[in-house]
Amino acid sequence: MVSFFEVMIERDFSSAHQLRGYKGKCENLHGHNYKVEIYARGEELNNIGLLIDFGDLKKAADEIVRYLDHRNLNELPPFDEELNPSAENIARYFVEYLNSRIGDERVRVYKVRCYETPTSVATFQIE
Repeated sequence: MVSFFEVMIERDFSSAHQLRGYKGKCENLHGHNYKVEIYARGEELNNIGLLIDFGDLKKAADEIVRYLDHRNLNELPPFDEELNPSAENIARYFVEYLNSRIGDERVRVYKVRCYETPTSVATFQIE
């Protein structure tokens, strides 16, 4: 049986978007108060008993939040052309960005849950 440690942080931001190619009201510009849950895991703790410093994970996540907050996602790369700004793609963007910022090979961000509303959530997860 494989065992691992896991940590999770939450972040919030507000953004507008419209879904290209969608047939319905979400093709129109509208906004959400997003919440993201960011999960990191690893099998080993560092020399002081931490998987990752919460402050370091929060700092990296806050870089993304500052970029997205109070903006029209359709105007920001990669959502301007490459990716539709769906909750699924936002979750994937967080995972990929955070893993490029964490310089510790013991720990990986493996899952992000992106809430568009309290009852509508998309998850991107890597194994």
